[in-house]
Amino acid sequence: MSSTSNSNNSHNLALESKQDRPNTVRIPDRVDLRGSPRSRQGSPSHSPRLGPSRFLNGEKSGASFVGAELLGKLWGDRKKQPKNSKRKGGKVWYQKERVKGLVVVTALVGLFFLVDWIMLLRLQDHRVGSDDRSSRNASSVSAQVKVTKPSKGKKHYGGIYGRLLALAAHALAEGQNKREPKDLWQEPVVPASAWRPCADQRDWEPNEGKNGYIMVTANGGINQQRVAVCNAVVLARLLNATLVVPKFMYSSVWKDVSQFGDIYQEEHFIKYLAPDIRIVKELPEELKSLDLEAIGSVVKDVDVRKESKPSFYLKNILPILLQKRVVHFVGFGNRLAFDPIPFQLQRLRCRCNFHALKFVPKIQETAALLLERLHKHSAQPGLLDHYLVGPHAVAAMIARSDRAKASKYLALHLRFEIDMVAHSLCEFGGGEQEGQELEAYRQIHFPALTELKKTEELPSPAMLRSEGLCPLTPEEAVLMLAALGFNRKTQIYVAGAQIYGGTSRLAALTSLYPNLVTKENLLSSAELEPFKNFSSQLAALDFIACTAADAFAMTDSGSQLSSLVSGYRIYYGGGRMPTIRPNKRRLADIFVKNNTIEWKVFEQRVRKAVRQTKHVQSRPKARSVYRYPRCKECMCRTD
Repeated sequence: MSSTSNSNNSHNLALESKQDRPNTVRIPDRVDLRGSPRSRQGSPSHSPRLGPSRFLNGEKSGASFVGAELLGKLWGDRKKQPKNSKRKGGKVWYQKERVKGLVVVTALVGLFFLVDWIMLLRLQDHRVGSDDRSSRNASSVSAQVKVTKPSKGKKHYGGIYGRLLALAAHALAEGQNKREPKDLWQEPVVPASAWRPCADQRDWEPNEGKNGYIMVTANGGINQQRVAVCNAVVLARLLNATLVVPKFMYSSVWKDVSQFGDIYQEEHFIKYLAPDIRIVKELPEELKSLDLEAIGSVVKDVDVRKESKPSFYLKNILPILLQKRVVHFVGFGNRLAFDPIPFQLQRLRCRCNFHALKFVPKIQETAALLLERLHKHSAQPGLLDHYLVGPHAVAAMIARSDRAKASKYLALHLRFEIDMVAHSLCEFGGGEQEGQELEAYRQIHFPALTELKKTEELPSPAMLRSEGLCPLTPEEAVLMLAALGFNRKTQIYVAGAQIYGGTSRLAALTSLYPNLVTKENLLSSAELEPFKNFSSQLAALDFIACTAADAFAMTDSGSQLSSLVSGYRIYYGGGRMPTIRPNKRRLADIFVKNNTIEWKVFEQRVRKAVRQTKHVQSRPKARSVYRYPRCKECMCRTD
């Protein structure tokens, strides 16, 4: 009731005699629905209120307003009646009127509660109907309830993407017999096939290397080392120097003592590049005894800016080379620019990567077994097998008696090792424990990054993710594949070292795509024994399996393995080797809606985001020729 009605009632009640008060039935000032447990489910700060807000802000309902008016009239009429009036049979009449009044008041109170109860039921029904309409406009709410409710025979998915994973599992189960989208296993054939390899063409005289010797000790993993080797070859030609076969630095991260000759065919490397530069296996005896650091011949990564131009080396390194006869680059990585650089030097870089670096027979032979089992004992080698494993592909075919139809497989590179995760400065749903683990790892392996965090205000994890600077998690990767339309029966080869989070982090991937394999379960322990404790050689097997795949999907387009694999597939693939390269910034905008987005909408948006990265383009200026070999230096157009 309103404050005016409450005031009038209180005033009327006060006019009654003391003997009347014990028998007076009081009407409550206001019926508060919030007192009932059922009505507590709604509040302004938690969830929608139960019924219209007038029940919570003191407004009058229709029933309570009528009851107040009738009671006010009743008590008001009694107020107007003189107390001392003398009537015949007044006492008897007064007692009868008093009884009638009590009966009327009791009836009105009962009517009041009855009407309010009926209205409460109607409001509850209205809320249910409203929720039904809301679920049609935002179906994610109802979907979340459905997919997270445990039921017999259905897997319950937890974590950040639990709802979306359940929707993906449902979609894959329903679409087992549906045909996959045509472009999953295809490139845009016509524009892609217009390019052919031609980095093997030369248009210069051999370099005699008279200005001295260049030594390179490459850091990082096998892929960073491969880039360093190609840069060293170009640098030797630029400075007219003799290249000593590169060495690989031992890394506390990779913990691999493998050297160049343990991974690549040394003799082929020297012979193939002989028309370009002079390569030797060791320094001459007269230079071996020199203390290179003492004489100022050691050049470290910190001395050379990233992607330095050729002019830097001509100005700063050539004088040292001419004076000391030898320069040793320690930790030499991505230290040579892609542009501007002379045409023939750029072509030499491509020639080294795509032609001069061939894996040793031990790796090729084991990789041939791996490819054979991935293709389910196919009668023919894959399109790129010859370039990757050489004669071992043909030898495996001859040894087989049971020839079957080739089985397609998708290779997925999960760049989610702890070094990548820690260096990204992103968060991946592991809470405080995850943060402590990654910070401890940074302090040991990335001390410069740890110090930078103390002095600079770095972007927040949320900002990094929105900008596409975080690697995709295994959960995000499997959602991408499911949205693209890969069938549940798809054979997926997973490449990568130890995934951060272990097997539990791969649970969603193995659940949605049970036909998942790795080199560890395709090859026997005896076949893997020669590679034990040699992470770079194991990574070479992954490189071959990913490059030869019918389709290749990456989760981080900035990783060296993904860049080298996709470039190799472009160079030798003839427009028939599709690569799925996600736009992580656009995917981040989609994934952030994981609690509300409908699966159909999710599919459409993911497909659009990935489709836009599959167009055929020439190498953008200053971008890697290893990743984008479609340029006049590396490939030639046929049209």
